[in-house]
Amino acid sequence: MNKRKITIEPITRVEGHGKVTIKLDENGKVEDAFLHIVEFRGFEKFIQGHPYWEAPVLVQRLCGICPVSHHLAAAKAIDQLVGVDPENLSPTATKLRRLLHYGQVFQSHSLHFFYLASPDILFGINAPAEKRNIVAVAAHNKELAKKGILMRKFGQEIIKALAGKKIHGIVAVPGGVYKTFTKEERAYFLDGKQIPNVDTMIEWSKEIIDFIKNYHTENAEWIDNFASYPSNHLGLVDRETGALELYDGRLRSVNSEGKELLNIEDIDYRDHFKEAVAPWSYLKFPYMTKYGREEGWNRVGPLARMNTCSHITTPLAEIERLIFKGYTNNQPNNMTMHTHWARLIEMLHCAELMKELLLDEEIMGSDLVREGTPRNKGIGIIEAPRGTLIHEYHTDDKGLITKCNLIVSTTHNNEAMNRGVRAVASQILSEKPEITEPMLNQVEIAIRAYDPCLSCATHALGQMPLIVQLEDNQGNLIDEKIR
Repeated sequence: MNKRKITIEPITRVEGHGKVTIKLDENGKVEDAFLHIVEFRGFEKFIQGHPYWEAPVLVQRLCGICPVSHHLAAAKAIDQLVGVDPENLSPTATKLRRLLHYGQVFQSHSLHFFYLASPDILFGINAPAEKRNIVAVAAHNKELAKKGILMRKFGQEIIKALAGKKIHGIVAVPGGVYKTFTKEERAYFLDGKQIPNVDTMIEWSKEIIDFIKNYHTENAEWIDNFASYPSNHLGLVDRETGALELYDGRLRSVNSEGKELLNIEDIDYRDHFKEAVAPWSYLKFPYMTKYGREEGWNRVGPLARMNTCSHITTPLAEIERLIFKGYTNNQPNNMTMHTHWARLIEMLHCAELMKELLLDEEIMGSDLVREGTPRNKGIGIIEAPRGTLIHEYHTDDKGLITKCNLIVSTTHNNEAMNRGVRAVASQILSEKPEITEPMLNQVEIAIRAYDPCLSCATHALGQMPLIVQLEDNQGNLIDEKIR
C-alpha cells in the first residue's frame, strides 16, 4: 500500500472555512494530521490609519456570529486610549455593556448547541449526512428545536434593543455608551407578552442542562473518552474572588492537574504571551512565554472557564457547576466533549445575569460617558462565547491607529483543535481497510466541540460542497467523494 493523504474541505457546521489534511503511511496508519485555516483576513493591517474611535465599529465586521464580542473588546481598549479604565466607567454604562455581552453569549451558545452540535448528539456519529442539520432536528424533536430558536432570538433581541440591530449594531463609544435602556424596552423582556420572558429563558436553560446530563449518563464512555487529552486552561476570573467573569477580570491559567500557571492583570498579557506560526495555516499558535511553545498552550472557552474559576455568582448556574466539577472530583476537566455541558451552564448563568440587570433601575440611567487623560495604548480583553478575546491598539498624536494586535478565541484553541484532530484521526482512521464518511465526520466533531470561528468572518449564502480526495504518494488522484 502506498502512502495516502485524505483532505476534508470544508469543515462543516462551523463558522468560517477550514480544512483538515490527514497523512497515512504505507500501512494505513496515521502519520500526522493538520487543521488548516485557509483564509487570510488582514484586519490587523488595514485598520491602521483609521481614527481610534472607529475601531469598535470596524472590527466587528470580522464576524457575523460574534460581532458584539469584537465590538466590546475594542471598546474596552478604546476606553483606555481616552484614559478610562473599566472601573471608571459609569455604573449605567458598565451594566448596559454587560447586558449586551450576556445577550451575545446567550444567543451564540444557543446557536452552536441547537443548530450545529445537536445533530451529532441526537442522531449519533454514524447518522447519514442528510440528517445532520437543524431541519432534521426539528423533525425529530420539535420542542427542542423550538426552544433553541426562541432562546437564540431572546439574546438577539437584547442586542437589537441596545445596539439598534441584531448584527453589527453600535452601543459602545469611547468612555461609555451612547444610549440608555427605556422602560418599554425593559418590559418587552420581562412581561412575556411578545416573546418568552427572561424567567422562561432560565427555565429552558435548566431543562437543556438536564437533557445533556441525561445524555451523558447514557453515553458516558464515548463522551468522556472522545478527543480527550490533558491541556492548560485559560480564562478571566473576578479580581477579588476568582469567580467566573465574562466581561472584565484577571487572566488565570491552570494546568491539567489544577496547578496555577498564570494569574495576571489582563493589560499585562504581552509580558506573558507569544504567538508562533506554522507554514500550513494562517492561524497563529499563542502560548505562555514562561512555559514555551510545547508546554505553554491553553484551551479557552466554556470548558476552560469552568476549570479556571472558583465559583459562579448566580445560584442556579453554581449548582450546575458543582455537579459538573463533582464528576471529576473537583479536578480540571480535560474531556473535550464536556465543553457542550459547560456551554449550557454558561447559558443558564447568562440568563440569570440578564434577569438581574433587567430588574436593575440603573440600566435606565443617564450617566453614560466618562472622560480621562488620553493615552497612546489601549488593551481590551473579554471572554467571548468561544473564549478569551484580546484587542490591542496603539495610536499617534492625531489619534490614528498605528498598530493593532488581535488574538481571537479560536487562535488560542488552535493547538488544542489540532491535537484533537490528530487524536481522533489516529483512533478512528488508523489501519482501517476502508475509510467512510461517518468516520471523517468524527474528525469534524472534535473540531465542532470548540465552536470555532475559523476566519471570524461572515459568508454569503451559497453552496459549500465537501470534497474528500484520496491521492497516492506521487500526488495522483485515486478516488474522490463529493457531497
